[in-house]
Amino acid sequence: MLTLTEPTKSETAFREAARAHTSLLAAAEKRCLVWIALRLPAWVNSDHLTALGFLGMFLVGASYATARWNRAGLLLAILSLGINWFGDSLDGTLARVRQCQRPKYGFYVDHVVDCFGATLVLAGLALSGVMSPAVAAGVLVAYLLLSIEIYLATYTLGTFHMSFWKFGPTELRILLAIGNLRVFFNPTAHVFRGEYLLFDVGGAVSVVVLLAITIHSVIRHACELSRMESAN
Repeated sequence: MLTLTEPTKSETAFREAARAHTSLLAAAEKRCLVWIALRLPAWVNSDHLTALGFLGMFLVGASYATARWNRAGLLLAILSLGINWFGDSLDGTLARVRQCQRPKYGFYVDHVVDCFGATLVLAGLALSGVMSPAVAAGVLVAYLLLSIEIYLATYTLGTFHMSFWKFGPTELRILLAIGNLRVFFNPTAHVFRGEYLLFDVGGAVSVVVLLAITIHSVIRHACELSRMESAN
């Protein structure tokens, strides 16, 4: 007969995942964030920065939506990306600098906010007229699939991957900002003798890349977990 037992304290103890961040700008960005965190007023805390980061994502989505009627929304989206970077990148750094980390709370809230924020941004792009709704939906699905893989791998393997192929959130923000500037002056691109929306081309490439990263990670992590448990 199967007997159920209560988990021991060691089994239920939370193990904070190691952070794997090897993007192009990771080292310089870390130094910059620590410098800022050391100089923030005492009344500013990580929750304030998380909320600011989410506000930035909301403003990015809203800016894209307004670009349908006024292309200046693309420039406002760049400013909003900067607001998002400041809040989203600095909240964890501030907690570590002040040694007041809440690993479970921080991980949960930060990444739930990221998923909602990505949905707002892609919804804004779908309404913007610079990206087709179907392409925006495809990018969102691919992003969420990769997010699910990252979170499951974090739980099972104890390593949180923050970047892939030398690209992380900051590099992607910069790439998106450059795309905004390009679309502001010319929203189309010529590919295979046809004219397409530049963000549709970029979105299609993003879907392929995100799915490739997800499939590669799933295979690699599944094999790693199989080896680990077969050795026990």
